[in-house]
Amino acid sequence: MDRFDAMQAFARVVETGSFTKAADTLHMSRTSVTQLIQQLEARLRVRLLNRTTRKLNLTADGSAYYERVVRLLADMDDAETSLSSAAALPRGRLRVDVPSPLARLLLIPALPDFHERYPDIQIDLGVSDRMVDLIDENVDCVVRGGELTDLSLMARKIGELQLGVFAAPAYLQRAGVPQHPSELENSQQRIVGYLWARTGKPLSYALQKDGESVQVHGRPVLTVDDGNAYLAAGIAGMGVLWLPRYMAQDALARGELVELFGDWSMESMPLYLAFPPNRHVSAKLRVFIDWVAELMARHAPVAHPPL
Repeated sequence: MDRFDAMQAFARVVETGSFTKAADTLHMSRTSVTQLIQQLEARLRVRLLNRTTRKLNLTADGSAYYERVVRLLADMDDAETSLSSAAALPRGRLRVDVPSPLARLLLIPALPDFHERYPDIQIDLGVSDRMVDLIDENVDCVVRGGELTDLSLMARKIGELQLGVFAAPAYLQRAGVPQHPSELENSQQRIVGYLWARTGKPLSYALQKDGESVQVHGRPVLTVDDGNAYLAAGIAGMGVLWLPRYMAQDALARGELVELFGDWSMESMPLYLAFPPNRHVSAKLRVFIDWVAELMARHAPVAHPPL
């Protein structure tokens, strides 16, 4: 029995809650994972897991052992990196999932810089606006906008997205230019709705000016669940839409969108990078987190309260 393989298999079974899922993420057969756990238990002379047909539970010994294994695997990873001839250059595969507009407009154009700094890190980039199960899908980290609802995740706030209200000139010619946010509720105006993955519902938006606050729901003519499709629908003239300014700036420069209610303000949208709990922040993940934070500091800096 390879003790390292056995400990890694045990940690992954605990994190995924399944021998089958652990085997998939480790690129091993379920039988091999089962045998490694059995051999580990035999060597330690304790039961680490209680197995039923429905689920797995850690025993008291298993829970204590898991905490030590996570630290030990982390130390081994750091030791290998520090003793490498390329100690300053972390290496390995990093699985990341980011929203589609962020990937297209900011992250991917900047990736040559990351690759130049860290040529030995291979990034597997998932581009989606869907909810991702970091453990089951063996994802190292995700970048998401909005407040995090899964409080079990570890997270770092890496930006604040400034929002605005926009529409295509062709749409405004048909529907008229609204002068007040409340006009978006009338029968002439239409909005493009964005379907948030974590709620399954479109959001309403609040605009403030001189102590007045208006909550806008609007009348969706189309609702989508992808950021790039949302932007495309607005440019096509389907209706009014709310966008982070980084998404709108190119379309504004080309005259494809016009900003509405420029003298009204909206609450910014926080941007987080999240990763699984009890998962060691490896050197490759650490440098990626720092790099993304550096990137967003240029495009969507976090506002700090005055001293």
